[in-house]
Amino acid sequence: MTESTETPAAAAPEKTPTENGTTETPPEETPEKATEEKEKVETPPPKEMRAVVLTGFGGLKTVKILKKPEPSVGEGEVLIRVKACGLNFQDLIVRQGAIDSPPKTPFILGFECAGEVEQVGEGVTNFKVGDQVVAIPEYKAWAELVAVPAQYVYALPEGMTALDAVAVTTNYVVAYLLLFEMANLTPGKSLLVHSAGGGVGQAVAQLAKTVENVTVFGVCSKSKHEALKANNNNIDHLLERGSDYTNEVRKVSPDGVDIVLDCLCGEECNRGYSLLKPMGRYILYGASNIVTGETKSFFSAARAWWQVDKVSPIKLFDENKSLAGLNLRHLLFQHGRADYVRRAVDRVFALWGEGKVKPLVDSTWALEDVAEAMQKMHDRKNIGKLVLDPSLEPKPKPATPAKGKSGKEKKPAKESSEEKKDKEAKEEEKKPAENGEKNGEKNGEKNGEEPLTNGNSDEESKEEKKEKESS
Repeated sequence: MTESTETPAAAAPEKTPTENGTTETPPEETPEKATEEKEKVETPPPKEMRAVVLTGFGGLKTVKILKKPEPSVGEGEVLIRVKACGLNFQDLIVRQGAIDSPPKTPFILGFECAGEVEQVGEGVTNFKVGDQVVAIPEYKAWAELVAVPAQYVYALPEGMTALDAVAVTTNYVVAYLLLFEMANLTPGKSLLVHSAGGGVGQAVAQLAKTVENVTVFGVCSKSKHEALKANNNNIDHLLERGSDYTNEVRKVSPDGVDIVLDCLCGEECNRGYSLLKPMGRYILYGASNIVTGETKSFFSAARAWWQVDKVSPIKLFDENKSLAGLNLRHLLFQHGRADYVRRAVDRVFALWGEGKVKPLVDSTWALEDVAEAMQKMHDRKNIGKLVLDPSLEPKPKPATPAKGKSGKEKKPAKESSEEKKDKEAKEEEKKPAENGEKNGEKNGEKNGEEPLTNGNSDEESKEEKKEKESS
């Protein structure tokens, strides 16, 4: 007799009665389903970081400090723990939605940051964990962590801090490309630069002075002139913004200048072109005149476009002049010239190492105070670079009274009827005692005596009566 090798059949799952009287068979629990449920329970919540988020295009109220999931590093990327962020005028244009092809809101702001490499993605060979770097990503720079493609990340030279890095990289790379790649600055030439007190304006002035016998005319607000003169100024002739600066230039140089660097656009294009000598070059590298109010203005943009004369190539041919433009963001992310920009970064860092350039930092702000920093740049009050530091504590906010749902100040809570009665009873008890004290004080004052306040006053008054009766 042989033993049976068959396994006993599994017991049928018990049927459970339902409300309508029928029975229901519970679903069988498979190993895959059990594993999925276990993973759901065990999966920890994603880590979060602070970031400056644009919640909608418009004014300063659309810029918020929010908690966002920490980014994961992808193939060819570098994950950076951010120590400093650079604020540029381009960020104000993005906030208003006046930039070309902006991403959909909400998104993390910022085009410049510096810090330490925390993780390296697959395929990255030129960086390792712990490297000090600066990056120029397309957005997402203003956060505690950012993942950036390695082609937009640059190793810092020895001795350069994160704060120095964000003050140098974008501003001085733009200035270097303007002067040496496009304008062909050589000894003996002259140039005029707008917004001379800003980050790029100061970078242009410093780099221009690395060439012999170069004359620099700088246009900026009158309020900045004294500060610029006191701060190792490299500008030979400071001119007031809004004035007829073209006549002032011709008083010094009747023939005009060799180079005009314009970040304003609008009517300044025509003025700049009129100042060019033969073989001169006008280069536009910004359009800050379109930013007038806190929000986007179609009128300002249309006016800036309308005020620019349309110059024919035949006119350029006849007058021996050149017109050019520089947009670093397009050069990197649309035209694919990352290697070209990297060479400029290397040259700027070399000049920094030689001590020929020194960035001017206006002020450093906490992430929570970014709106105030943006307002300062909008008002053209900064002299040099504005920097955000994620490690800084925000400025204390002024205390405001609590408000209800309607927005009005909260009134004290009403007393209950019992509390009101108790309070009235206590006040009534106090009144006789207070009246007695007041009468005693008045009688004492009338007799020229001090008011009686001790407990022997009744005994003394009885003795006085006895003496009077005996007499």
